[in-house]
Amino acid sequence: MTGYEISTDPARIDADQVYAWLSTDAYWAVGRSREKQDRAIAESLNFGAYEADSGRQVAYARVITDHADFAWLCDVYVAPAARGHGVGTALVAAVRDELEPYGLRRILLATADAHGVYEKLGFKPLRDPDKWMVYGA
Repeated sequence: MTGYEISTDPARIDADQVYAWLSTDAYWAVGRSREKQDRAIAESLNFGAYEADSGRQVAYARVITDHADFAWLCDVYVAPAARGHGVGTALVAAVRDELEPYGLRRILLATADAHGVYEKLGFKPLRDPDKWMVYGA
């Protein structure tokens, strides 16, 4: 992924840009309030992908984890102009690699349309989806 860099430095996250992307263009977060988004950023492990030359953020992902057994990968978003350059794949690979030393039993995610991105990085469908339940939407 030439021309981009990935960082977990929370000071680099452009919260205004992340809010704009997610609240207006991400099917899973459309309408999310700014307060809720800011709280999500504050309480999560955040990943940003940035243009190497300008430092402008072009992608975002966040992880909710106990750093022991479980992680939830969510809010993975790549700006339209950066799509098709391997940014999403590199971002998810960076998440996976960052979490690997913890020996987590599982990293879970949900997607409606990016199965191929995740599959090439080792993610697969739930083995026993009938065992899983959800409270809420």
